[in-house]
Amino acid sequence: MTNLYLTALKSLAVKETNRYLRIWVQTLVPPVITTSLYFVIFGKMIGGRIGNMGGFSYMAFIVPGLIMMSVITSSYANVSSSFFSQKFQKNIEELLVAPVPTHIIIWGFVIGGLGRSILVGALVTMISLFFVPLHVYSWLMVIVTFLMTAILFSLAGLINGIFAQSYDDVSIVPTFVLQPLTYLGGVFYAISMLPPFWQAVSKINPIVYMISGFRYGFLGVADVSIAVSITILVLFIVVLYTICWYLIDKGTGLRS
Repeated sequence: MTNLYLTALKSLAVKETNRYLRIWVQTLVPPVITTSLYFVIFGKMIGGRIGNMGGFSYMAFIVPGLIMMSVITSSYANVSSSFFSQKFQKNIEELLVAPVPTHIIIWGFVIGGLGRSILVGALVTMISLFFVPLHVYSWLMVIVTFLMTAILFSLAGLINGIFAQSYDDVSIVPTFVLQPLTYLGGVFYAISMLPPFWQAVSKINPIVYMISGFRYGFLGVADVSIAVSITILVLFIVVLYTICWYLIDKGTGLRS
């Protein structure tokens, strides 16, 4: 039975991977172009006037945040759009009636989002090398934060796909929730620069902990404790995974 489950997981993961690779012009190119513009505008044009931040050039400071921003967007968009498309086309019913555990279904979609995030993150990192030398303080922290963030937002995208009733519903959360939280999460500035009140408000934003942990992996500086960042990531993953499992197992929004 285990081999059958592994085969099911592999099939679903390959299907999800082929999906975003087949339309790579839509899934891989846009985030690279967008991030390149951020590098040029904020890094070169504005960064030269800002000077150093946290002991590093402004360009080097924002690179980890921009990579993380592309990872968050890619993992979320991949899973939410894919799951809703299958639900809209009634293909999801085949998975629901198949003798496949709910965990396999969840991880099949998560692997797809994770794979796309890795490719996008790698491409954005390569683009950043044209602007600033690569500096890595802790590869372990870079990899752990990257993977956990991609998994977290893949799960969040899955929840969005489950509840979405139209393609407009799929784009509402990234536009009105993710983008503001990401921009206010310390991508372009250090949280420590803010007044005490706004520092406290910023720490309500979970993306602050992801960007801070990822930046620590590159530069060795962080706005919040690394232990707290990892704890927040683990907590959110457990909570979102539990919600995904419950919704799919109960057929919420999936069975008419």
